[in-house]
Amino acid sequence: MKNSGLNSSWNFRLHLIPLLLFPLLVSAQSHPSADSSANGKSFLQGSAALQRGDFVAAQASFEAAVRQNPRDAQARNALGFVLLSQNYAAKAIPQFEAAIRLKPSFVNAHVNLSTALLRTHDLQGAIREANAAIRLSPNEPDAHLALARALEASSNINDSIASIRRALALAPSRADLHDALGSMLVRQNDFLSATSEFQEALRLNPRLAAAHFHLGVLQFEKKEFASAENHLTQATQLDPKNSLAFGYLGRARRELGNLSDAIAAFQSSLKLQPAQPEILDLLGQALQRAGNPADAAVAFRELLRLQPQNAAAQNNLGLALLQSGDGDGAVAAFHAALQIRPGDTGYQANLGTAYLQKADHEAAVAEFRKALVSAPNSQLLHYNLGLALKLQDKLPEAVAELRAAEALDPAQPDAPYTLGITLWQMGDADGAADELRKAITAKPDYAEAFYTLGTVLKQQSRFQESANALREAIRLQPDFAGAHTTLAAVLRQLGDTQGAASEARLGAGLTKQKTDLQAAVFATNSGRRLRNAGDLHGAVSQFRAAIQSVADYAPAHFELAIALRRLGKNEEAAAEFQKASALDPKLAAPQP
Repeated sequence: MKNSGLNSSWNFRLHLIPLLLFPLLVSAQSHPSADSSANGKSFLQGSAALQRGDFVAAQASFEAAVRQNPRDAQARNALGFVLLSQNYAAKAIPQFEAAIRLKPSFVNAHVNLSTALLRTHDLQGAIREANAAIRLSPNEPDAHLALARALEASSNINDSIASIRRALALAPSRADLHDALGSMLVRQNDFLSATSEFQEALRLNPRLAAAHFHLGVLQFEKKEFASAENHLTQATQLDPKNSLAFGYLGRARRELGNLSDAIAAFQSSLKLQPAQPEILDLLGQALQRAGNPADAAVAFRELLRLQPQNAAAQNNLGLALLQSGDGDGAVAAFHAALQIRPGDTGYQANLGTAYLQKADHEAAVAEFRKALVSAPNSQLLHYNLGLALKLQDKLPEAVAELRAAEALDPAQPDAPYTLGITLWQMGDADGAADELRKAITAKPDYAEAFYTLGTVLKQQSRFQESANALREAIRLQPDFAGAHTTLAAVLRQLGDTQGAASEARLGAGLTKQKTDLQAAVFATNSGRRLRNAGDLHGAVSQFRAAIQSVADYAPAHFELAIALRRLGKNEEAAAEFQKASALDPKLAAPQP
């Protein structure tokens, strides 16, 4: 049963070709050739190193064996195997060819040569050598597997599957063959059968990392994220050098909403294979969502080093810098994105937003107007333009744009809210109240709209209505200092002096907390900029100032820990990471 609804373009082949070598390892070492007895010590040392996974030592020993007896076919094959295991396919090929010249019936050498030729994209040569191995030993499963790989690389999937099935008929209990068949069935979009083969592989060998990886990827594409995470976690534990498995594990965790663990998986993938643009992009986005725009910017900059013409990466870098409070850097990034993709409405809008952050309202208005030429029905652009015009005190023009935004999407609360404030500024209190009520209808939990409505009604001396609106604002947002303070004034007008005093005390206390938090945020952002500029000591000073303002401000502890680690103060860093994680579990310590 086939399912063409999934994406079958996964790169299984790159991961599976190396697996072909491992069944041959036993054969290559188990039958020393008769003329290798004089070189037994070097050969055995190489075999022992190979069993330990020490390819460098194995290569040196097998090279010694070949020097001592250049006509030892077994030593030649073993040396070629080690070279191929280290991805030196071109160097391995002459060794396999020499082994075959010395011993034409050497089946394993033909199979290994087929694999090496496949690595160098000599598909016809790979098919030729696999067929030679089959002629010499029709019942050798690895010969059929080698042919299957070569046929798969030649896009001859049907014959490739037939070859794998022949190998399985000869060795039905080999888990790696079931895994290989599953991978090829994926190429045919036969996901149900592929799943069965991966599951059978794991029944036969629960520790087969490749089968866990392939089944995890398949389940990820089927949006079975929890099961995918389970298999991909096992794949990374069994094969900690599989960067692809870590990359997919990060994807699965991201879909499950586990950002901190997703970030750790992406970082592990990049540590193994740094030049992965897609993983860098995913890491940057995850860091942004986790509230770490500074490190997100680092990821996007590395992505841009690999792909300088990646407009989306420039745009994402701009958003991260905007989130960090670096308006100048954001402007530069959005300009770079527009140079790569001129006229992109989204990038133009983001550039306008960056100018707004810099308080360059004229430039912001210009960018929003440019974007509206291409997207005249964009509610967001009309809203942003109205906001920029309001900040320029061009209130009638602002009202026109905000009304256009409201008409385009009446269910969006921000346009009527900002329109209400603008009308209030223009002295139209009744019109302001009407718009604020529209904002509340669109968003019943809009505390700021209730607060502003209460303030407008207070100005109109409608004190009881004002008190009702302000109390609703406080119910929705109990730490709303301004609502408490304004309610205190309204209650005084209503003669409730005790209630007014209570609200005034609450407002004063919350105002101090807010001021301290603003100071902490400012100091933390300043520290990030200093750290990114290389001034670690200055950064540490800023992060400590933030903590002095608000002792439980988790981002300051987290950023301080990063700076301390870079200064080599690992014990202090660990303590700060622990504090940050206790305050905010999403802020897990990144890998060193």
